[in-house]
Amino acid sequence: MGASIKVIEDSKAMRKWSQEKKFEKKANAERPRVPYQAPRKQLLSARKTVGPPRYKSQGARKSIASPPPRPRLKKHAVAFVPTMGSLHEGHLALVEEAHKHADCVVVSIYVNPSQFAPNEDFSVYPRSFESDLKKLENYDVDAVFLPRNLYKGNLAVQKGEGENEQDHQSWITLEELEKPLCGITRPHFFRGVATVVTKLFHIVDPDVAVFGRKDFQQLRVIETMVQELDFPVSIVSIPIVRENDGLAMSSRNKLLSEGDRAAARVISESLGEVEKLVKGGVCIADILKDMVKHLITGAGGRVDYVEIVDANNLKPVSNVSNLECLVAVAVFFGKVRLIDNIILNPKKRTHEKSSSSSST
Repeated sequence: MGASIKVIEDSKAMRKWSQEKKFEKKANAERPRVPYQAPRKQLLSARKTVGPPRYKSQGARKSIASPPPRPRLKKHAVAFVPTMGSLHEGHLALVEEAHKHADCVVVSIYVNPSQFAPNEDFSVYPRSFESDLKKLENYDVDAVFLPRNLYKGNLAVQKGEGENEQDHQSWITLEELEKPLCGITRPHFFRGVATVVTKLFHIVDPDVAVFGRKDFQQLRVIETMVQELDFPVSIVSIPIVRENDGLAMSSRNKLLSEGDRAAARVISESLGEVEKLVKGGVCIADILKDMVKHLITGAGGRVDYVEIVDANNLKPVSNVSNLECLVAVAVFFGKVRLIDNIILNPKKRTHEKSSSSSST
């Protein structure tokens, strides 16, 4: 069991905590290093065995007076993992990645009402705070930000009826990136995501934030927003974490019936078939999409969309040859909507993106 986690509910208190951690790191970095001096006993002992200092070789002198290895300092003070709770191994992989980049890790748990439409599953979205906290304790998380409401006025948080736009008037939108894929059937979604992430960045004030690639469009929206609005935050992403049968890990997997859960593995299987066909020379996007739709509907799924787009700008492509493409899928099994994706012809890119780096 890890150390006890500081749970913070107030936005101002969360920001103060983060700024204190940044100040501590800066103060430690600016503290002058005291030259290392071997203990007197060590020096006297060395003189008895190797003779007077003036006769010692350079190697012997180094063995006496060289300092111990200095601990490698991490690049950042605060790393941030935003979540909606009901944590699974995918979320915990984000926490592990966050530890690689910063001295302190903050996780937020907030089911964001503004990204749910009135007819969606806000009211039944899994919530398990006590269980989440126990999981995070084992991963040495320093603080959990647990806000009750991040919006002005009543966003019907208790009833799950979506946002009251007359109460809250400030929203972040991305003119093009939010339109395709999930934006077609969920036009409210990315406005809600961009706005809540903006608010969380202002409150938590992280140096780096970590996201998964399961919702690739969301990742691209956040990367672009950070770059274009000059957020001083580096964005790190990690690959999709999957169940043993290949299904992408999601909090919504808990809502699947036993039969739908077994059938849902066809999503990742169909994406695997796309990769096989492309390696075999099939590069026509429509052929690949039709194959995925056929496999999913054959297993009892209801397709929301199957699209193949440019991985950078999310615009449709007709041929995947020699182009970095995103194959993105959204599928209903029963009332549960699941998403997944793969990247074809992936390009090597820097692991960490900041507001001043390329958003591609």
